[in-house]
Amino acid sequence: MQLFWMVIAAALVWCAQPALAQVQAEIEQQEYLAGDTVTISGKIEPGNDLYIAIASQRKFAPNEAGGVNEIKSLNAAVEKNAFEADTSVPVLYYMLTNNPGRFGTVEKKRFGGPSFVKGIYSTTMFKLSDWQGLDQEAKSMLGPLKTPEEWAFFKYNHENSYGINTITKERTQVGKVTIFARSVLTDHEKSGNYWDEGTTIDLDKTTGEFTATFESFRHTPPDTAFNVVVNGEEIGEYTLAGNGFWLSLGGRYMNPLWIILGAILVGAFFSLIGAAGGMLMAAYQVMVVNTMGPVGINAANVLRPSNVALTLFSPLGSFYRYAIKERRVAWPVGLSFGVGILIGSIWLGKYVTEVLPLASYKEWLAVLVVIMGIRTLYELTPRAMKKRQNIKAMTKKFNEEVQKAKEEGRAARMGRIEPMSTGANKLFNYQFKFWGEDFKINPLLFGIIGVGIGIIARAFGIGGGFLLTPIMTMIGALPMYVAVPVSLVGTCFSSIGSFIGYLLNGYLPDLWIAIAIIIGGFVGGYIGSRMQKMFTEVQLKVILAVVLFFLFFRFFKIEIWI
Repeated sequence: MQLFWMVIAAALVWCAQPALAQVQAEIEQQEYLAGDTVTISGKIEPGNDLYIAIASQRKFAPNEAGGVNEIKSLNAAVEKNAFEADTSVPVLYYMLTNNPGRFGTVEKKRFGGPSFVKGIYSTTMFKLSDWQGLDQEAKSMLGPLKTPEEWAFFKYNHENSYGINTITKERTQVGKVTIFARSVLTDHEKSGNYWDEGTTIDLDKTTGEFTATFESFRHTPPDTAFNVVVNGEEIGEYTLAGNGFWLSLGGRYMNPLWIILGAILVGAFFSLIGAAGGMLMAAYQVMVVNTMGPVGINAANVLRPSNVALTLFSPLGSFYRYAIKERRVAWPVGLSFGVGILIGSIWLGKYVTEVLPLASYKEWLAVLVVIMGIRTLYELTPRAMKKRQNIKAMTKKFNEEVQKAKEEGRAARMGRIEPMSTGANKLFNYQFKFWGEDFKINPLLFGIIGVGIGIIARAFGIGGGFLLTPIMTMIGALPMYVAVPVSLVGTCFSSIGSFIGYLLNGYLPDLWIAIAIIIGGFVGGYIGSRMQKMFTEVQLKVILAVVLFFLFFRFFKIEIWI
């Protein structure tokens, strides 16, 4: 009898013991460098699929947004989508699985072109299912994503460009376009999908043994910790350490020397034609630096204030030659332009963009710049040159000076502006000689035009030089050698106004990006001002026209990069 009770007791003890864990897995290392390949291996229940949820411990909710525009945009997203203002999700999250179809489908989506077409090209992407489209088993494998609201916000962060550029910061790029962020990953050799590159999954369903690896995000902030959940069971955590020079507000690892080099090239080009400096520097930040900003601040609101350093300091680098040494700055026009731009960008721009969001009229601006490009080329025709005998005569004198300088083995001399107007008359009818030819222009008119350019600059976050230079050559009938220095004066004012606007909205530039651009822009501005005399009036206008056509493609979101 005693033996019987001993057997019963033993059976009860055995039944009370917890069942053996169905998942036995480990992370190869506890610390990696950002960009390293993370390896997870172990064993799951034989016959089951593998689901590894990797989530950053850092989370973010819409109500944590700090910038004025971010608060407005994320509040709009909350109203439109099925998540709440306090719904928090991991900033970085990946699902590694041999069965990605449980979480979404591979689809094609069209991008690019104006709004009245569906897109000029298509790309393949992984489209996440809605919460209702996930079965119960798939939902149980998501780790920290446990509610419909969390899944909806996670989906927004990975498939909406604003969510990617504001929160997740990791975008897949095909043709330099934000498509979506990596989320569900599988073995690249089996899928062939570009977003699976760097991911391998080796699963033996007979034994349940597996090894999974994936390439971590190269620009993960230093010391970011991740939790790992395998088939619903948390197995541990690892940390990604810094891997290079970290730009804290830029959100990237990059040696500032590369930024200085880019700023020198852009600054030289900007000072050469007086246009597109801000646009080209923005393109360099997007393509090379890939400025993204800290979590909760949209990438554009770090890129733009950092970019202002170029459009402000590159002109300063060229002013010594243009203003002091060669004396070819038409100050009444430049200052009038500048005051108008300040009024438009700081004061009127704020109210106009609230009532009339000019960003929605970007396509009309694209049409405007292509018309300006065509008009710039038209000015080179014999018919147009015949009407502008002063520019034709000036061009002839400049070409003769260049040829004479070559024969004598010296640098060509540039003509100077010789003011003819005096007193208050300068504000309405500024007359001057350049290369001995007479020119006149109405500074007050260009001050009014500057107000409009300032409003556009505020709306699009640009310097406005791409409008300033062609307007002065077309409406003001000024030669490029005079238009460019005036454009740089106006752009300086525009940059000051834009920067004040950013500060008022709480947006700061990345310190190291700004310093690098200041150094490079100043050097580039000096180089560009020296280079200008190497080009004829015709060549400068052709370069300007090419830039305007390039901007047409950029405004229409046609992803053609030069």
